[in-house]
Amino acid sequence: MSKRNSQANKSAARERLREERERQAKKDRTRRQVVVGVSVIAALAVIGGGAYGVMQLNKPDHWDAAKDAKNVSAPKNTSGADGTTVVIGKSTAKKTLELYEDSRCPICASFEQTVGETVHKDVDAGKYKVKYIGATFLDSNGGEGSKNALSALGAALNVSPEAFLDYKYALYSAKYHPEETDDKFKDDSYLIKVADTVDALKGNDAFQKNVKDGTYDAWAMKMSAAFDKSGVEGTPTLKMDGKTLTGSDNKNAPMTVPDFNTAITAALKG
Repeated sequence: MSKRNSQANKSAARERLREERERQAKKDRTRRQVVVGVSVIAALAVIGGGAYGVMQLNKPDHWDAAKDAKNVSAPKNTSGADGTTVVIGKSTAKKTLELYEDSRCPICASFEQTVGETVHKDVDAGKYKVKYIGATFLDSNGGEGSKNALSALGAALNVSPEAFLDYKYALYSAKYHPEETDDKFKDDSYLIKVADTVDALKGNDAFQKNVKDGTYDAWAMKMSAAFDKSGVEGTPTLKMDGKTLTGSDNKNAPMTVPDFNTAITAALKG
C-alpha cells in the first residue's frame, strides 16, 4: 500500500468517526430534549391539576350559588321582595299568626303532629291567617335537607296554598319525618314520595319537575335569609302582633292543643 493510500484511508476513517460522533451527539441531544419536554409536560400537568383542584375547592357549591343568585324565581301565591312573604288564609281574617319552622326540626314535627291540624282548621274557618317563615339553620350541622325541603315547599306553594299546607303537614308527619341526623330530605325522590300522599301533588308533573330542577332553590335561600334577619333563635316559634306565643311553661311554643288554644285565644283578644 502506498503512503498516499494509507493517508487517504486514515483520513476517511477519521471522517467516518467524526460523522458517527456527530450522529451520536445528535441522538443524545434529541433524547435529552424529549426527557426535558416530558418532564415539563408532567410538571405542568401536576401544576395544572393542582390549580384545577384549588379552583374546584374554591368554587361555590350549588346552595352557595343559589344564595347569591340575582334572579330569583318565586312561587305563585307569594309577595314581597323575592316572594319571601307567604301569607295563607282568608283575606277577611284580621290577625296573622307568624310561624317559624325548619323542615328538619324534630320539635317542629312534634308541633305539627299535635297542633298542626288545629291550625289548619282555624285558618280554614277564617280565625286568623298564617305567615310562614322557613329556616334552614339545621343544615349548618351538615346536610342540605332543610334547604331542599324548603325549595320543594315552594314548588307546592306554586300549585296552591292548600297544597303547601298539606305538603308541609305530610313532611312533618310521624311516618315521613326523619330523625334530625338523617338527611333524607336532601333526596328529591324522597320529597316526591311524600308529595304523592297529597292529592294536589300526586303525579303532578309540573311539581315534580320543579323539585328536580331546583326551580325554587334560590327562593328557599332568600326565605332562609329572611328568617335569619328576623331575630328568631329557634323553631318552632309562633308570634302574633309581634308577641311570642308560649305554652303553659311561658317559655316555649305551645306543644299541645289546649296550650295552643289558650295562647291563640289570648293573642286574638290582645
